[in-house]
Amino acid sequence: MRQKHQVSLPSHSVVYLKHKNLGDILKVILTAANSPLRLIPMLYHIKYSNKDILFTVSGALGTIIRYQELDKNPTKKWIELKRLTGEYSFVYKIGDDAKSLYIPILELEKSSFDFPL
Repeated sequence: MRQKHQVSLPSHSVVYLKHKNLGDILKVILTAANSPLRLIPMLYHIKYSNKDILFTVSGALGTIIRYQELDKNPTKKWIELKRLTGEYSFVYKIGDDAKSLYIPILELEKSSFDFPL
């Protein structure tokens, strides 16, 4: 009888993925939104070690944090993401472009994540 090898991650494992640009994180969100499950990760903003961080949280076997440091605090609290081109812009509110995905930027006061800056 052949023995199966299983890979298991501790339930508390956290993987941090620092992206070179916000566009790459938004591509992950766009891909998830277009998947059959249509699960759209939330986009969070937090001030951490005097830096503005945008990040998503996902993962089934462990926690995956995708993050990007920003140059400054985002004053517009939505991102309009063009589904066909992947182009994005910060906007003040949800628009009426049916070909765009509107992603809220949720403000966090505190988090237990320890970003590896």
